[in-house]
Amino acid sequence: MDVSLTMWLVTILGLLALISVDFFIGRKPHDVSIKEAGIWTIVWIVLAAIFGVALLMAGESQASGEFFAGYITEKSLSVDNLFVFVLIMAKFAVPSQLQQRVLMFGVLIALVLRAVFIAAGAAIIANFSWVFYIFGAFLIYTAWKLIQEARSDEDEDDFEENRLLKSIERKFGVADRYHGTKLFIRVNGKRVLTPLMVVMLAIGTTDVLFALDSIPAIFGLTQDPYIVFTANAFALMGLRQLYFLIGGLLTKLVHLSYGLSVILGFIGVKLVLHALHESGVHVPEISTPFSLVFICGVLIVTTITSLIASRKQQRRAGQDKPETEPTAAEAEKDSIEA
Repeated sequence: MDVSLTMWLVTILGLLALISVDFFIGRKPHDVSIKEAGIWTIVWIVLAAIFGVALLMAGESQASGEFFAGYITEKSLSVDNLFVFVLIMAKFAVPSQLQQRVLMFGVLIALVLRAVFIAAGAAIIANFSWVFYIFGAFLIYTAWKLIQEARSDEDEDDFEENRLLKSIERKFGVADRYHGTKLFIRVNGKRVLTPLMVVMLAIGTTDVLFALDSIPAIFGLTQDPYIVFTANAFALMGLRQLYFLIGGLLTKLVHLSYGLSVILGFIGVKLVLHALHESGVHVPEISTPFSLVFICGVLIVTTITSLIASRKQQRRAGQDKPETEPTAAEAEKDSIEA
């Protein structure tokens, strides 16, 4: 797309306005209900759909298809990231009424970080076409790694703080309890971090790792920086509400890692084919419509098989559950009858 500077500014201002509305609605700490999370999840999805349809009506059919493919891919990767968010919330025992504030600032940090990654990626791709080989190989490796982790018997039930976060905690110190929405307090005249600030930093720094696979993945679907940025923005902005909506369902998506590995591997192959084509090698390239259908198909199959497998596990667990011990009265009655 030939996007003017004015169009960039209008888009960024529009996204900032949406973020402001979201911040205004969630400014007061409270427990987010399923109804509230469901309504706003639908709102963000509808807004993304309107944006994609607007591109189509403007005569940018290819850009519209690339946006939807990128948006769905980034959304599915974001769902996988929610597993880590759940671990972080549990690690720091974040009160339920403060969790939405943590996620809100975490998403803002993620948007800034990804904007930097997107700008860097676009600049590299514009000058070095061979970088597609690196992106493709990295995604194929990531796909293989996801399968290995999914097949392993080890469960990641804890969150390990990274070195940067530990060094920040040592330098500034951390308060022993939460102090509402405050990020800093003074203890004996020294300014220290609150646990709330530490959690926000944990989610923000963790998103750097998430961007290492999500940014190359979307560049495998489109090389248009405008589409890459907007697809990422719309996928991330609804992440907070999605966390509260499907938080309890995450454990049922037992095959999600397999589905994501197939998608990342597919995009990795697509990138390698594109790199070969750019190098003058006559190889078939995968079209955007086919990519969109393939990604949606994998996610649908993954969701269905996950729910079936989860239901079988619940039935098996119910059958293996030991019978309850008899009460004292029942034991006494049986003893008398005997």
